Amino acid sequence: MRSFYGTELPNPLMLGTAQYPSPAILEEAFRTSGAGVATVSLRREGAGGAGQTFWQMIQDLGVHILPNTAGCHTVKEAVTTAQMAREVFGTDWIKLELIGHTDSLQPDVFQLVEAARILTDDGFKVFPYTTDDLIVGERLLEAGCEVLMPWGAPIGSGRGLNNEYALRAMRAEFPDTPLVVDAGIGLPSHAAHAMELGYDAVLLNTAVARAGDPVLMAKAMMQAAEAGRLAHEADPIEARDMAEASTPVIGKAFL
Repeated sequence: MRSFYGTELPNPLMLGTAQYPSPAILEEAFRTSGAGVATVSLRREGAGGAGQTFWQMIQDLGVHILPNTAGCHTVKEAVTTAQMAREVFGTDWIKLELIGHTDSLQPDVFQLVEAARILTDDGFKVFPYTTDDLIVGERLLEAGCEVLMPWGAPIGSGRGLNNEYALRAMRAEFPDTPLVVDAGIGLPSHAAHAMELGYDAVLLNTAVARAGDPVLMAKAMMQAAEAGRLAHEADPIEARDMAEASTPVIGKAFL
């Protein structure tokens, strides 16, 4: 496993903490999946007992906390939310979301780069939710990011990997950068496919939280991501247009 800002994770699955039917199911899903990272929105850490109970449960999971700036649409909003999250959650990790399009929740890449530069200068370890554009990826690295998290498809869509070509190109362009497919994964096969492309982790939420059985789906996603990682490391065969016999013809009897 490639490390993320010097931290090596137990498996290539990162899980969100929203939309679960209950806190108990969320906790069981996390423990079943073995995910080493939990993404948490600052908005979940509200005032009062419910927020404190939720935060205590997340702490008890013993995973790395990755606060996010979900719902932010401006640089100022994102930077302020990140700074508040650092105080609340006690970590300099931040998943930087800066949404530019309401329907698709596509990142505003122009503001994203600006916010990433401000936050890295402020000591944050930024995990930017971005598109699969190579130039944007390059600008984010120049801004100080050491991880890139391109989307597979729009958040919560469950469509899988909309642009495999672009994701392959990003992996080839940034061979030494940790890459995470973030958003759009709906099935274990999508997670496996991302890892087969050479990505280092997958980050998902809706596919597990809103499944009929979130705990079972969490286990399936973990196993799929691990299988995809092992498949990539095994150097799989290339696809062919024609058949290739697996049994040799040498020594075949001629009648």
